[in-house]
Amino acid sequence: MAGITSLPYRKIMKSFGASLVFSEMISANGLIRDGQKTRLLLATDHEEFPLGIQLFGDDPTVLAKAAEMVSNDGSLLDINMGCPVKKVVRSGAGSALLQEPRRVGQILKAVRKVYPGPLTIKIRSGWDEQSLNFQEIGRIAEAEGVDAITLHPRPRSQGFSGKACWEHITELKSALNIPVFGSGDIFNAEDGLQMLQQTDCDAIMIGRGGYGNPWLISQILALLAGKAVIYPSPMEKLRVALDHLQLHREQFGEKKTLLEMRKHLCWYARGLAGASHFRAALQKVEHFDQALELTELFFSQAKAA
Repeated sequence: MAGITSLPYRKIMKSFGASLVFSEMISANGLIRDGQKTRLLLATDHEEFPLGIQLFGDDPTVLAKAAEMVSNDGSLLDINMGCPVKKVVRSGAGSALLQEPRRVGQILKAVRKVYPGPLTIKIRSGWDEQSLNFQEIGRIAEAEGVDAITLHPRPRSQGFSGKACWEHITELKSALNIPVFGSGDIFNAEDGLQMLQQTDCDAIMIGRGGYGNPWLISQILALLAGKAVIYPSPMEKLRVALDHLQLHREQFGEKKTLLEMRKHLCWYARGLAGASHFRAALQKVEHFDQALELTELFFSQAKAA
């Protein structure tokens, strides 16, 4: 979710009923060495609280120092120990830590010592299929005072391919006394409800399923309340896409918005006839006003594919 869950994205998700949102991944090393630049990723707004601040790193001392630096920025602190991205893994952080349970314990002990608020971690099932150690990591986390754990039930080697093994969430929930949150392969409201019912997890986390689809959150909430699921019309998608564009422009300016919102607008267009032509045209646009005009034209004329 790095490069995606900026403040504008989080505010959109909050408006659709998200109970808790997380910052982008913040490098503990970057925060300490170049605090001003990295702190731009910590821009927040009272409307999005409660907010989780998400750190990553591999050094217990550095992570503890970073935890102290962000102690007043959010409602809780989350240490990412599940990210499979090569750049993060090469640094020894993210899911690379799953190969070193002892270091996981050292990190959590150091952070817990200095951070008084709620502390959570995100993990995967393991490094690869031969080392599925999510229960071991979970027990270490619980012993070191972690308040909750999110499991994406794929090993790092699997990336996002294949199918998430939700049974791992069930197993972790049974093994621990702290809350367990489930993540992975929630792309529609039925998926969300099924994960809750099948795994008995305490909450679910939306990742890729929310790309261009904040309605997923309100749809899951509707199902949980026994209400009908409502799907957005092209004009409803346009309204939210324009809100997202405006929030992004206010936060980052037109130049950065043009570069970063292309992917979001393409996601909003999924499922509509002519979406591929819209994506191609959007990549050629060089000015914000052109992107705005193209977006308004496409969605106002679009029909469901």
